Amino acid sequence: MRTAVVTDSAAALPADWVTDFAADGRLTVVPMPVMVGAEIYGEGEDDITDTIAVALATGTPVKTSRPSPGQFEQAYLAALRRGFEAVVSVHISGALSGTADSARLAATRVGIPVEVVDSKTVGMALGMGVQSAVVAAADGRPAAEVRAFAEDRMARTKVYFYVPSLEQLRRGGRIGAAASLWGTMFAIKPILAVDDGKIVPLEKVRSAARAVARLEEIVVADAAARPAGQARLAVHHFGNPGEAAELAGRLAAALPEVPPAQISSLPAVLAAHAGLGVLAVIVGESSTPQKEPPLVR
Repeated sequence: MRTAVVTDSAAALPADWVTDFAADGRLTVVPMPVMVGAEIYGEGEDDITDTIAVALATGTPVKTSRPSPGQFEQAYLAALRRGFEAVVSVHISGALSGTADSARLAATRVGIPVEVVDSKTVGMALGMGVQSAVVAAADGRPAAEVRAFAEDRMARTKVYFYVPSLEQLRRGGRIGAAASLWGTMFAIKPILAVDDGKIVPLEKVRSAARAVARLEEIVVADAAARPAGQARLAVHHFGNPGEAAELAGRLAAALPEVPPAQISSLPAVLAAHAGLGVLAVIVGESSTPQKEPPLVR
């Protein structure tokens, strides 16, 4: 069965990897809109990293929105025209964005079966699931199995991150005003996680240096507890590539059996909420080929 995979730019997929699999239409990444002041940009369509960084530094409003149903409709119809028989559409957590809702609406308008998946995660935790889906699709798996491979891998990922300030998360409605004010008053540097699709506090630390060190400790403990040879890491940053490289280096030294972490800038749609100076680490597991797919729901 020929199955196409659609996702959104919050998946933080490496550009060269996307290029390899998008050529025949097997993978489509729908850009998520980012509004900087009065201007609207498309993630992946416009070079907006510097624009957002300047906006965040100067206090210019930065907001995000979900792609329109029409954008997904176009992606699904393109798959149909290319001869695909089904689509698996995997998206950023529904608790953080209405993207999956747009995809579901679009799915009702097209003449090709579409399985919409709320990943309940973000960044390369979502990206790892998409990669597993694409590999399963390339292997000729039916849509239900492609979905199952994606969901299985995403269920085995964790997202941990540190933000220097909670203000941008407050502005975007991802945390409450009281939490932001409390954090600011007491100089708290929070370590956050994504749990069941939502951003939740993990620990509260009193200094930036200690917060980054504790983030590293949490990641090392998680990765070390994974099945032998299976742990995989990704590090995201925004405006602080040097810090990300240093963190990745320390993780490599602490986890010599784990492949080096993939380092990339946080997608603009996520950076708009996390703010400058964010450090995020995704802990996942290898997408080892299996003779049998995970349990299909």
